Amino acid sequence: MHYVYILKGLKDKRLYIGYTSDLKLRYKEHCDGGVKSTTNRRPLELIYYEAYKDKKDAQNRERYLKGGGKANNDLKEQIKNSMGV
Repeated sequence: MHYVYILKGLKDKRLYIGYTSDLKLRYKEHCDGGVKSTTNRRPLELIYYEAYKDKKDAQNRERYLKGGGKANNDLKEQIKNSMGV
């Protein structure tokens, strides 16, 4: 499986969107400080993920969500309870 996931930085309350084929390992890497873009946001909380059979589908979804605009707003509305809004 391939995953698109969203982490929330508990310090800055900002979201990080990523893609991986091993969600447990990637989350551990984030939490252990092994991912440069989220190191200063720790601790992190996994608040959302989607699973795909096809790698390209997951990568396209990640790009779509990172693109901002309507996709990002719809996603934030969908997960607003997890965001503490």
